[in-house]
Amino acid sequence: MFFGRENLIERLEFLFKKRTSSFVTCRGRRRVGKSTLIAKFAERANARFIKIEGLKPRAKLNNGKELENFAMKLAAQTGCDSSVPDNWLNAFLRLDGQIRDNERTVVLLDEISWMAYYDPMFAGILKGAWDDHFKKHPKLVFVLCGSVSSWIRDNILEDGSFYGRRSMDIVVPELPVCECVKFWGKAAERIDTREMLDVLSVTGGVPRYLEEIDPSASANENIRKLCFLPRSPLREDFDEMFSDVITRQPQFTASVLRCLKGEPRSVSEIAREIGMERGGRVSDALVQLKECGLVACDGGVNPQSGKNVKESLYRLNDNYSRFYMKYIEPIKDIIDREAFTFGSLDSLDGWDAIMGLQFENLVLANLGDLVARLGLGNAQILSAAPYRRQASRDGVRKGVQIDLLIQTRRSMCIVEVKRRREIGRDVIDEVAEKVRLLPKRQGISVRTALVYDGHLAPIVEADGYFDAIVPFRSLLGL
Repeated sequence: MFFGRENLIERLEFLFKKRTSSFVTCRGRRRVGKSTLIAKFAERANARFIKIEGLKPRAKLNNGKELENFAMKLAAQTGCDSSVPDNWLNAFLRLDGQIRDNERTVVLLDEISWMAYYDPMFAGILKGAWDDHFKKHPKLVFVLCGSVSSWIRDNILEDGSFYGRRSMDIVVPELPVCECVKFWGKAAERIDTREMLDVLSVTGGVPRYLEEIDPSASANENIRKLCFLPRSPLREDFDEMFSDVITRQPQFTASVLRCLKGEPRSVSEIAREIGMERGGRVSDALVQLKECGLVACDGGVNPQSGKNVKESLYRLNDNYSRFYMKYIEPIKDIIDREAFTFGSLDSLDGWDAIMGLQFENLVLANLGDLVARLGLGNAQILSAAPYRRQASRDGVRKGVQIDLLIQTRRSMCIVEVKRRREIGRDVIDEVAEKVRLLPKRQGISVRTALVYDGHLAPIVEADGYFDAIVPFRSLLGL
């Protein structure tokens, strides 16, 4: 079930139009389909495909075992010698010997950080092998892929020794919601938008999770089977995913992530909650979480000054992680004893508030499709991010929070994101108050937009207050 990656495959296919080899890095959240993307690219390009995946580090593993695994997988795919090489240079030379200059070839070294785990010289040896051997094959696309994106960043992207060598860096995002619909197949035409949205509020646009959907079952039944049964996929996946992608200070980084279960927060606010000074440890943890796709950093432009905001807000943008920490983790033992009875999402404590955050994530993750529906024309967007201004301590200046503020050189658009069974005229009053409180530069026009799911009262559209009204169903392509 491969959907929604056409633009990435087109970018990759361009590499075979060159007359030289290509060095590619591929990053993204675990389970998002990075390896599948590269395999599909090789298939569509009619290229020979060699994939070697590192072994996950664990007790009793060592560099020799990684080299043995490399040799066995290479031999299985090429028929070459399967003896264990003495070191990584000899392993790469053996791989180089299987690449033919006259044949399109895609080599994928998957989970590269695992492969490199036991040898601190790995990245340097790989660079030498690329310079002296791999890059000489004109029809080779050489891909390094991994869920530990921080390793790729630290050892490849930001390492000066690799400058000028990389042809492309691909970050694989979650699927757009219009592609997620395809996992329901033909049943999508008969299923209410709210049911799909309920499932996406738990899975996000993660293909591996969406593959587990039973289109013939209700959203509540799908979520029960995915989350609330012993050894069910989403009951089990968080701990494995987190341990796979967070390699430095996992316990501390998990405590930072838990600070973001609710509203977005600044570095200072996170540091205060966990009882420490603002500093490198919190920032480093947030960089790791951002690199592995669990957290987003929303900066943007201050609408009053036109300069970048002084302090960015960090948001937990992974719907599954929030759902797991809020609803699965606290009752893992009860689930494992088959003592938890799940009726519906609506019965979960605080679900409406959490659903608001999950819905905002889905909208922000599909910003490109949304902007096309807001009537902004061809204006260049300078900033598109949630915005928050805190109230002053003396109460003179009131606070204001905007779900999405899109700014161009001459205008700004205040986007309200609302999921509610009944959406009445009060939504106009809410946004009008935000417009009043929002600081603005002179000469800037203000527009308003509503993105919603639920029953919209006719008066909201008839009033004409909103310049654009976008039902979430339209983002789904239905």
